[in-house]
Formats: sequence, structure tokens, C-alpha cells
Amino acid sequence: MRTIDQLIGQYAESHRNPTNILIHWICVPIIVWCVLAILYWAHPYLAYASAVAGLVYYATLSLPMTAAMLLFAALCLWSFAYVPYLHWTAIVLFVLTWIFQFIGHAIEGKKPSFLDDLRFLMIGPVFLLAKAFRKAGIAF
Repeated sequence: MRTIDQLIGQYAESHRNPTNILIHWICVPIIVWCVLAILYWAHPYLAYASAVAGLVYYATLSLPMTAAMLLFAALCLWSFAYVPYLHWTAIVLFVLTWIFQFIGHAIEGKKPSFLDDLRFLMIGPVFLLAKAFRKAGIAF
């Protein structure tokens, strides 16, 4: 079995409740945006370097996932020029979305996967993409 399938399978174990999954569909992309925005505010090169590092990791898992994450990262980085008070917006959204993530896991009755393995912070977006890819009939 491929590593990506194993990671998604492990991640899915604590993401079965429809409400928790819905919360993740909303919050995970916002959290990724927030992390990149905070890094961009600190110094744009931090955001670009982090995006590249993330893409390198995704490339070890799946090239189609990497392509989708490249598009998302590019949209995030592009958007920063248009968001007033970028760092405050990102900080507030980051805190709020994590609160919702923990609410989702309380509903689920299981702790977040990243508490056992930090790699799962990077697998959240891939978990959602895998669902979208499967629905669209795209192999990953």
C-alpha cells in the first residue's frame, strides 16, 4: 500500500462524523491560508520557502496532490496583497478555525490525529483533496 493511502486511512479514523468533516472542509483550507499569511507577514520569503517545503513533502506522496496544493498555495500567496491587516486577519481566523476544529473533534469523540503524529498537520489538506479527487474520478 502506498504511503499516502496509509496516511489518509489513519487520518480518516478520527474523521468519520459528517459534522466534523464539514468543519474540516471549511477550516483546513483557512488554516493553511493563515499559516502562509502569518509567515508572509513576518517575511515573504518565509511563506514562499514554507510553501516549497510543503510541496516537496507532497511530491513524495502524490504528484497530482502536489499539483493541486501548488495551485492552492499560489492562490493563497496571490491573495495576500489584497487582504487589509493581513497579520491580524490571519491570527484571528487561525484561532477561530482551530476552535472549530477542536469542536469538530469533540463531536467526533476522537482527538485530532496530529496529537499522535505531527505529519497529520500536513495530511489534513490531502485528506480533503483525496475525497474531492475520488468524487471527480481523478487518480492520485
